[in-house]
Amino acid sequence: MTDLDDLAAEKYVLLTTYRRDGRAVPTPVWAVRDGDALAVWTVADSGKVKRIRRNPTVTVAPCDVRGRPHGPAVKGQAALCGPTETRRIRSLLKQKYRLLGRLTLLGSRLRRGDQGTVGVRVTLG
Repeated sequence: MTDLDDLAAEKYVLLTTYRRDGRAVPTPVWAVRDGDALAVWTVADSGKVKRIRRNPTVTVAPCDVRGRPHGPAVKGQAALCGPTETRRIRSLLKQKYRLLGRLTLLGSRLRRGDQGTVGVRVTLG
């Protein structure tokens, strides 16, 4: 199995973005395979989105719900998705996370609307 396969099989991954001063900011997130990349979903005005806009270099590692890593980190490049790609990522998350995914995505859509969240594709390597 490749790093992408291993990470996509995890329930949570630790997405680490970097501040201007170089400090790492790790965040546990849901992740799903999206073709040749790993995809995550987050609030559109979150700190991680702002950091990715400034610096797309990230690392991704398998972790538990509290963000404790249990495997090696892999370097990658993150890219923010447009509305169509974000919809596809939401659909993939619903398939992987089943009922919990559907409820979480529904709650988010009710609170923030469709424009309140954004997909992020991470190309490993």
